[in-house]
Amino acid sequence: MSATQVVQQSLDEIKQKAHLNAFVHVCENALEQAQRSDVRLQSKTSRPLEGIPIAVKDNFCVKDTPTTAASDMLANFIAPYDATVVSRLSSAGAVILGKTNMDEFGMGSHSVHSRVGPVINPCHTSPPYSAGGSSGGSACAVAAGMCLGALGSDTGGSVRQPAAYTGTVGLKPSYGRVSRHGLLAYASSLDCPGVIAKTVQDVAAIYDVIAGVDNMDSTSLPVPLQPIKLQKDTLKGLRVGIPKEYNVEDLPDEIVELWQFGVEQLSLAGAAVVYVSLPTTLQALAAYYILAPAEAASNLARYDGLRYGHRTKRDAVSLHESISMSRGEGFGSEVLRRILVGNFVLSRSAVDAYFKKAQKVRRLVCDDFSRAFQTVDVLLTPTTPSAAPLLADCERMQPLQEYIGDVMTVPASLAGLPAISLPCNRLSSDLPLGLQLIGAHLSESKLLAVAHGLFQRLNRCN
Repeated sequence: MSATQVVQQSLDEIKQKAHLNAFVHVCENALEQAQRSDVRLQSKTSRPLEGIPIAVKDNFCVKDTPTTAASDMLANFIAPYDATVVSRLSSAGAVILGKTNMDEFGMGSHSVHSRVGPVINPCHTSPPYSAGGSSGGSACAVAAGMCLGALGSDTGGSVRQPAAYTGTVGLKPSYGRVSRHGLLAYASSLDCPGVIAKTVQDVAAIYDVIAGVDNMDSTSLPVPLQPIKLQKDTLKGLRVGIPKEYNVEDLPDEIVELWQFGVEQLSLAGAAVVYVSLPTTLQALAAYYILAPAEAASNLARYDGLRYGHRTKRDAVSLHESISMSRGEGFGSEVLRRILVGNFVLSRSAVDAYFKKAQKVRRLVCDDFSRAFQTVDVLLTPTTPSAAPLLADCERMQPLQEYIGDVMTVPASLAGLPAISLPCNRLSSDLPLGLQLIGAHLSESKLLAVAHGLFQRLNRCN
């Protein structure tokens, strides 16, 4: 098939499956991009991702394209430049299909906090189930065959969790390995561009293009990339750590069985299983939901309705009232909740009791992982504590219930470690689940090789 045919097929899928609400904007020039790729393919000057249709989460800037972060605050914002990851994809020949739906500003776990409505899990549409969040639109687009890969952002699990819910592969690289330039900020010390695709091989191909130092991002690490080799027999002799603290209270039997199945597959492939302890795991979630809102409160202070973003049309008697009205109208309830929490934990009366203690917990989480990786190569855990919930339940869910869904993914985010979710459909129901592999800092090459080996074994069993 030509690139134009592939992209046209993707556009047809987007149109036919519009009820899933995966996309918020489709690029009008997608076919033009594909035609340019066909010229290169015919002249044998193709690039690594020539003609491959890629979707981009709506919090990454794409030049001359609406970039709203699924928020009324940015409903009319047109990005004046490409994010670094988007620029690198385009330079590698990828076709940017459009922007995918998400939780507003990345704040949510089920892609229900969006100005255009929730994303529906393509694995089960009647009744509708959650596609996960906040990168639910990207995961849905890949799972439903609307694109061959997608960009997401992962702050506390927002790539890995929707990948688990939709039966796709989701990678969160090490913090600093992929540039954040052009990614609308939520929590700057945690935000990380990630990749969702159907196979580890596809994820690795996209990651290989977007990774690397970027002078436009001061947190980008000037560390050479290691070559990615997805070979056979990558699991033999591997030391796999099983952290006992991830066996949290009330973990469903189906999740425990899934985890044990993953351990068995690794053992059968010749890996050595080592049980390890990460003592601060149970405090990580609480620390995250102090630190992330604190950073969000600071980052989102820029949206005042004066310089850019939504501005109230109501009459205001003062500058303060104008800003207050603009923010109250532009931000959704979940974003407002996290801004309020963030400002509280940063207040003079609470900063010592909350924010500074959470920073100490984060340091302890990092130390736990550092000790564990002295004896093991990777860690294996479930990606989520349950399968995808019903969408109707998500819309009625209390905030704490929603936050608990991140318990397996948050620790790696706090430590800035690479982690990947692999699909495993071992349940009696028709909803997929995910197994998570966590690697040491900047060990993406090893992590992807191990993930490829385990993915192949899981695929055969599935």
